[in-house]
Amino acid sequence: MNLRVLLADDHTLVRAGLRKLLESIPHLEVVGEASDGLALLALNAELRPNLVLMDISMPGLNGLETTARLRKECPDTKVIILSMHQSEEYVRQALRQGASGYLLKDCAPAELEMAIQAVLRGETFLSPSVSKDVLNDYVQRLRDEAQPGDQLTPRQREVLQLVAEGLSTKEIARRLDLSVKTVDTHRSQLMKQLDIHEVTGLVRYAMRTGLISAGR
Repeated sequence: MNLRVLLADDHTLVRAGLRKLLESIPHLEVVGEASDGLALLALNAELRPNLVLMDISMPGLNGLETTARLRKECPDTKVIILSMHQSEEYVRQALRQGASGYLLKDCAPAELEMAIQAVLRGETFLSPSVSKDVLNDYVQRLRDEAQPGDQLTPRQREVLQLVAEGLSTKEIARRLDLSVKTVDTHRSQLMKQLDIHEVTGLVRYAMRTGLISAGR
């Protein structure tokens, strides 16, 4: 039986390259592609893949939040995050949200195949160029007291990402099909909970925790 894979990346050429590479691997079938997190979740519900390869930086709903939702809806589906970021904070967030693998986008094709085989065996795979201390750091941080941002609800994190991406309250309300008043409430709660009281601070926080990135 073929391994069913879904791809998610907001760059069409990147998806095309990944598809070609994946289809060269025996017993693997790319069953669908998505350009953002929400589209991926819809496809996942329809196609039920075994594995998702997902960019960490996508508009609207980033790879970290999408991973968390996908793992909740389909705990048997494995997720490998693709990223240009080598930061331990990004890796930690990916693992916390349920990813089984974290690959840098400049990895060799053989590394991608190794990662797929590893996560299907139930292992965690990190690009070798990512610090060897990441897993130890991740385990230690989990033992520490939870950070304020860890207590945010999925909706609060979604609003935070859109605020950090520069959308106005009205635009966020339209995007999430909420009232302006509800978005304002979420925004106020975010600032109070994180003890951050200006938008620039929220942007910095979102960048630091991997909700958005300074560059792709």
